[in-house]
Amino acid sequence: MRSTADRIRHALSFEIIALLIAVPGGALIFGLSLHDVGLVAVVSATIATLWNYFYNILFDHALLRMTGRVAKTFVIRLIHTALFEVGLLAALLPFIAWYLGMTLWDAFVLDMSFTIFYLFYTFAFNWLYDIVFPVPGTRHQEHS
Repeated sequence: MRSTADRIRHALSFEIIALLIAVPGGALIFGLSLHDVGLVAVVSATIATLWNYFYNILFDHALLRMTGRVAKTFVIRLIHTALFEVGLLAALLPFIAWYLGMTLWDAFVLDMSFTIFYLFYTFAFNWLYDIVFPVPGTRHQEHS
């Protein structure tokens, strides 16, 4: 099990490195200023964190009411993930479109681009983090 300090290092390094990649990359790809993309990224991360907290509480209460338990099957996890992303998209699109002065479609394309980036980034970051900072008491067996 990871320590609290390790979890904090993980969370902070994940966010800082992501912003260092996504903000300049997004600014370059979409022809926007670093300031605008940076502000959208920080606001989006804040909204995502708040949504994550409240969504999981609501989902677990609904699941408990509907099934009598909070354990999630594979199918329930897929539904949980899809509903989370749809809710986050609904929360972010109006802000992104308003702040950047773009259409909802353009905001959708921008948001989906960041979602795809984070999908690959999360996989790569966590894999490398586990190599650089292995869980104490375990051996890392994946090297390729």
